[in-house]
Amino acid sequence: MLASAVALPLTATSPARASAPDHSCNTVYQARIFFWAMTCAQPGQPVIGAFGTWRNVPITFEPGSEAGAAEVSNYVRMVPNTDQTEGANGGDIFGPSIDVGLHAEKTGATTIGYGPRWTELGKRGGVTKAITAGLNPTVADNVNHTYMTVRQASGDQWDVLYDFNMVGTTTDQLKIPRGNPNRVDIGLEVRGPQHVTVPPIANRMQFMAENKAWARAATADTTQLTTLGICGKSMGIPSDPAAVYKAPYCFEAKLTDSTTSIQWTVSKPGPTVGPAPTTPARAAGTFNGVDQKALSNCLATDPESCMNTVPGLSNCVQTVKVCNAAALQSPQRDAARKPGRHGEPADIAERAAKSFGVARDGIRVASGIRLPNAKDSSSTAPQSSAIAGTSVVTVESAAPTRGLEHRGLTFQGFRATYSTETGQLLEACWGQMCQS
Repeated sequence: MLASAVALPLTATSPARASAPDHSCNTVYQARIFFWAMTCAQPGQPVIGAFGTWRNVPITFEPGSEAGAAEVSNYVRMVPNTDQTEGANGGDIFGPSIDVGLHAEKTGATTIGYGPRWTELGKRGGVTKAITAGLNPTVADNVNHTYMTVRQASGDQWDVLYDFNMVGTTTDQLKIPRGNPNRVDIGLEVRGPQHVTVPPIANRMQFMAENKAWARAATADTTQLTTLGICGKSMGIPSDPAAVYKAPYCFEAKLTDSTTSIQWTVSKPGPTVGPAPTTPARAAGTFNGVDQKALSNCLATDPESCMNTVPGLSNCVQTVKVCNAAALQSPQRDAARKPGRHGEPADIAERAAKSFGVARDGIRVASGIRLPNAKDSSSTAPQSSAIAGTSVVTVESAAPTRGLEHRGLTFQGFRATYSTETGQLLEACWGQMCQS
C-alpha cells in the first residue's frame, strides 16, 4: 500500500541540513554520450518520497536526422541508497534508483516519440515502462503534470504515481538504512544535442522526509551540474579567453531562490522552434472524493500545493485510488502518429541496437498484438488497459548490454516492446529484471 504520509502538509524549508552532494552528483553524471543539466539534493536524512512537476513543453528535433540520433529526458530521480560518505567505505552511488518523467526521442526523419515514462534501476538490471494513461500523454500541450515516487508503508519497494494516479511499483530496490542521507535529483538529460531544441522547463521538486512531511531542499544541500556548459559563459580555454559556450552545445540553467531550491529552470537552444502552446484540459465534478475542478485548476497553476488545497485529494492518495479523472481518459491526439516507417520492424531493430549497445545481427524481432499483463491489471495501474491490444514489435537479445542506463554496468540480454503506430518504446527490461 502507498504510504499514508503523502497526505501530510508541505513545509517551506528542509527539516534537516547536510551538505551538497558534489562528489556523487558529479560522478554519476559524467558520461559524454549523454549530457545533463541537473540539480542533486541530499537533505541529510532518510528520504521516503520524491515529487516533481513541470509542463509538457514542445521538444523538437532537427528534420531529416536519422532515427535514434537524439533523445531527451526530463525527470525526477529518487536515489535511496547513498550513504554519508558518498560512495566511500562501501557506499554505492551507482546503486539502485527510480526515475519518473518525460521522454522524447527521434524515431524517424519526420517523427518523434514523446510522453511520460518511469524506470527502475536495480542490482539485477532494469526496467522501463511508458506511462500511457492520462489525457493526451504524448502531446506537447504545455499542461502541468506531476511525477511522484513514494516508499511503501511496509517493505523496501516504491510506488510510482503520475498526475496523482498510481502507475507502477518497483521490485528491486534496497533497504534504506536509518539515518541514511538519500539523494533526489531533478533535471534534463540530452543525447545528440546538435539535433534537439528544448524550451525552458520549470522543474519544481519536493522530498518527503522520514517525519512524513514534504519539504523543499535547502540550496546549501544541493549541487548544480551542467555538463555541456552554460550558454554565453567562458569555456576557460587559456589560449582563447574569449571563447564561450554556444548553441546547440550548451544549456541555459538557473536555480531559483537563495535559501531553498524552489525551481530549477533548464533549456537547451538548438536549430528548431517548437509549436505554439495549446489550452490545458479542464474537468469538473467529484471523482473518488476529489474535487476535479479544483484539481484541474491546481495542476494548471500550482501543482505543488494540490495535496493541501484540493478537497479530497489527500484521502484519495492515502487509499491508493485513482484520483484524477481527466488523466484516465484515453488519448485522442498523438503528435507522433504521422506517416513514415518509424514503426517498421527493421527500423525498430536498428533503434534498439543503438539504444542497448548491441550488434544488429544479435537481435531477434517479432511482431504481434500486446496482450494484457496480469501483473498490471489492478485498478491501481490504470495505464495497463491503454496499451493492451496495441500492435507492437518486440526485439530481444541475449548479448551483453548496458541497458538504458549510465552506471557503467553490463548485464546479460534485454527485451523491448515498441508501438508500430508511433515507434514509441512501451516497455523494456535488461539483465535478470526480464525474469521478474
